[in-house]
Amino acid sequence: MADTKQAQALLNAPDISKLIGLRDRAIIAVLLGCALRRFEAAALTMAHVQQRDGRWCIVDLVGKHNRVRTVPMPAWVKVAIDAWTGPAGVVDGFIFRPVNRSGRMQGEALSEKVVWQMLKPYAKAAGVAGIAPHDARRTCAKLCRAAGAELEQIQMM
Repeated sequence: MADTKQAQALLNAPDISKLIGLRDRAIIAVLLGCALRRFEAAALTMAHVQQRDGRWCIVDLVGKHNRVRTVPMPAWVKVAIDAWTGPAGVVDGFIFRPVNRSGRMQGEALSEKVVWQMLKPYAKAAGVAGIAPHDARRTCAKLCRAAGAELEQIQMM
């Protein structure tokens, strides 16, 4: 999935009239806009999201091989996160939490497996069946490169 239209279709697939749709859209936004791995998205906390030099970032994110990095966050990703956290009442702790069938939050943390399972039906609905969460990282890199970002900047993400 490297196409801008496919990425936009994937982002618009969740039904945002429901709490779970808001959460899923925010997760997809973080995967596409910040190039996070699924375990990084699941472990994301409110303390990670901070403003630095007037721009939103994910700070002190512990990634693969325990590497700590700061990831820039596009404004549209922050809007998607706020659209989820406001109605869900998330003010601290993990950003993404389980939502039960009745549409209520249940539990404190989301597993990385849920991130993968959540993505499948939205990808199919968007016409990009067979996608894996890691494909969102590659798509983010391709979209950044197409927008004129330097390779060194993309590698830092």
